[in-house]
Amino acid sequence: MDVLVNPTESSLLRFTTAGSVDDGKSTLIGRLLYDSKSIFEDQLLAVEESSKRRGDAHVNLALLTDGLRAEREQGITIDVAYRYFATPKRKFIIADTPGHIQYTRNMVTGASTADLAIILIDARLGVIEQTMRHTYLASLLRIGHVVLAVNKMDLVDFDQAVYDRIVSEYMAFTKGLEYVPQIRPIPISALNGDNVVDHSSKTPWYVGPSLLEHLETVQVKPESVTGSARFPVQWVIRPISDQTDSKLGNLHDYRGFAGRVAGGTFRPGDEVVVHPSAMKSRIVGIHTFSGEEKEAISQLSYSITLADEIDSSRGGMIVKADEPIQSSHEFDAMICWFADKKTLKPRGKFHLRHTTNDVRAVVTEVLYKVNISTLEKSQDVLEFGLNDIGCIRIRTSAPIFFDAYSENRITGSFVLVDEQTNNTVAAGMILKPIADAFEEDAEVTI
Repeated sequence: MDVLVNPTESSLLRFTTAGSVDDGKSTLIGRLLYDSKSIFEDQLLAVEESSKRRGDAHVNLALLTDGLRAEREQGITIDVAYRYFATPKRKFIIADTPGHIQYTRNMVTGASTADLAIILIDARLGVIEQTMRHTYLASLLRIGHVVLAVNKMDLVDFDQAVYDRIVSEYMAFTKGLEYVPQIRPIPISALNGDNVVDHSSKTPWYVGPSLLEHLETVQVKPESVTGSARFPVQWVIRPISDQTDSKLGNLHDYRGFAGRVAGGTFRPGDEVVVHPSAMKSRIVGIHTFSGEEKEAISQLSYSITLADEIDSSRGGMIVKADEPIQSSHEFDAMICWFADKKTLKPRGKFHLRHTTNDVRAVVTEVLYKVNISTLEKSQDVLEFGLNDIGCIRIRTSAPIFFDAYSENRITGSFVLVDEQTNNTVAAGMILKPIADAFEEDAEVTI
């Protein structure tokens, strides 16, 4: 049974914006911050002065998020900009991502932790390839909620027929997705604020919530209480000190596994399995800098002590005994290719970084590429270039401990790093393991 956040309580919502160039993503966020009174007076004055210097006919609210000098000069978004604001009902973390196709990798980064994606469409242009690309990526990243913000309605005279046509076309496209999020269409004008914070009198035919109303009330699954319990080991704490702590006892004997919980909860007394040895033990203590805790919850860091002396180190994984995790040398995964000067080919070798683990890996097979416009899976050209998306098979030098990405976005994700340049060249989402594949083909070396 899904556990939902009570929308009347203050809770955190992480959301991202996506869309093509000049669809108004930064302007929308600026409008949200401005109309919800979440910016300081000196910030607004600085934006007004910058707008005058640029010769803008109005206060350019996009400058509130475009922080890089190159972004302000060109009037585009290049890097991911994070902004924070709150209303009496909820706290928000916004990731403003670029619209240019060459910065798709930045969009993936910003959306990887989002609970909701706002996908903007220029009402004059309708659904275009970048709309499809970003929607497909949101689906791949298992973002559960999408707001289809049909922007610049003021430039089409708030014509309901235009809005209905765009929504219909977009919904038809999403039917081909393997994972379809919950979609809320909203007609807006980010420049003038129509239906952003307050309802607009110019769209009497629209009876849904304003954008902010939807953001304040949308129900998302809190990561701290859902999913199987997962604890990637980041470090083993061994003080080797003769000092005595009032709560921990003799520190000479202290051995704690430090890390950040990647799903579920742990409590003292829980029976656990410690990987890679797969030995069983029991949690006897959960500690933070502030002292002992009664439970460890997702997204927070702890040191866990066990009843038995079990060997594990960075890259290991602690899970509950009744919630097993996958372990394999080989698996299938969807990837988005980031590198512009390097292509992905079969037999390509990389470092694979997964949770706290770092292993060598080889791409044994490129299974297919996805045509973003049609969602067709193609095997014609099995070579990945910048922003290509598709499915590959990977073999690692040592087993990794993971869940399918559809079950856990942390333990189901990884990045590929180029061995020569140390650049991150791809982000991946694990689909399924390949059973006993490591022993079957000894000819592939890593």
